[in-house]
Amino acid sequence: MTVQTSRHNRSLMEGLRSQLDIDRVGDEMYSLIAELYPICRSITGEGVRQTLRRLREDIPLEIREVPSGTRVFDWTVPKEWNIRDAFIKDSTGKRVVDFNASNLHVVSYSTPVRERLTLAELQGHLCSLPDRPDWIPYRTSYYDETWGFCLADAQRRTLEDGEYEVCIDASLEPGFLTYGELLIPGRRTEEVLISTHICHPSLCNDNLSGIAVCTHLAKTLAAASREYSYRFLFIPGTIGSITWLALNEDRLHLIRHGLVAVGLGDRGALTYKKSRRGDAEIDRVISHVLKSSGQPFQVVEFAPYGYDERQYCSPGINLPVGVLSRTPHGKYPEYHTSADGLDFVKQDALADSLLACLSVVDILDRNRIYLNTAPKGEPQLGRRGLYRATGGAADPGSLQMAMLWVLNLSDGRHSLLDIAERANLSFGPVREAAQILAAHDLLADATYGV
Repeated sequence: MTVQTSRHNRSLMEGLRSQLDIDRVGDEMYSLIAELYPICRSITGEGVRQTLRRLREDIPLEIREVPSGTRVFDWTVPKEWNIRDAFIKDSTGKRVVDFNASNLHVVSYSTPVRERLTLAELQGHLCSLPDRPDWIPYRTSYYDETWGFCLADAQRRTLEDGEYEVCIDASLEPGFLTYGELLIPGRRTEEVLISTHICHPSLCNDNLSGIAVCTHLAKTLAAASREYSYRFLFIPGTIGSITWLALNEDRLHLIRHGLVAVGLGDRGALTYKKSRRGDAEIDRVISHVLKSSGQPFQVVEFAPYGYDERQYCSPGINLPVGVLSRTPHGKYPEYHTSADGLDFVKQDALADSLLACLSVVDILDRNRIYLNTAPKGEPQLGRRGLYRATGGAADPGSLQMAMLWVLNLSDGRHSLLDIAERANLSFGPVREAAQILAAHDLLADATYGV
């Protein structure tokens, strides 16, 4: 679904935009991506630790480690993989494929190898993209002990018959799975879960954009007054979320809302994938934010394929967790290739994604249920200076209508989000109207009952 909304429905995103130095935060997130880009990350290993240590310079992450062999639901924490060097040399000793030139050249989790092979023998261990001959693909072998190299198909076609020396100087042995966790306490113990994966090597949109946006979101929330507590997870995909869920099963009841943040740096329209529940508050809030943005967007239904929402939304867990991205994974040709580099992500797209996330947490944190204290007939707004007295508002008619809607639906059962949806208004004017009415004792907060 693609929507363009009317001007008065864009106030929430525009209000946040006016409060932030968009160019500055976009540049800051891009700079973080550029700094993390060279690091070779995988689902375990020193690359993950190095990345988390860098993030800890900006936010107070707890770096947690879970030993290999630990049973987590139906899975087992795998061995730790670390790589030092890798290459393919031709008969002259020249490196025709070099891990130091691109860490995508090695299939992630490749077992150590040092052999001499003919070209025919080597071909079975090579991956390339004939339809994208200048790009290096990203491939993994996490749970299948084998090895391989990735290279541009144009380069692969230049390989001549002869003997090649192959070397992957890596270790695959008992160690740890490492992830980062940060809890930002609020007035309530109930939590909003924000999760992003941290297990890819030099891929900017599918990996580093989510890391950068979540890091800046955490910095912003830590400096603000909060209703909910916010828990951030920087985890390796699939096995990381399964491990965290298995180790924290006794506290999952505290999670009220959740979001997987990924692929937030490309120029595509924002896309939201609903939670398994489909009608959770997080689903409604993000849909409302996107409709109110005045920009093209998509909302898609849940499917058990994608990122870590599959684990958070598994039937025995069933948390209300959706996914916010721009162009969905696999829907852009650069996905999981060397073309997902520093030129592919854009500062303005990163900043726009951050604004959307801030809009979401703003509504989650400020959504309230009120009770009209003068429900018999319409209260006299004129003598309180509220009728046609919304001086200075960009759209006083919108605020006036928001007051009438808030008064009419504040029966102790409808939240401000309910009212905004029903009235086809953005959350900002509805929230403002409620604040004005409450200040004149026409509303009582019934969020926690009356």
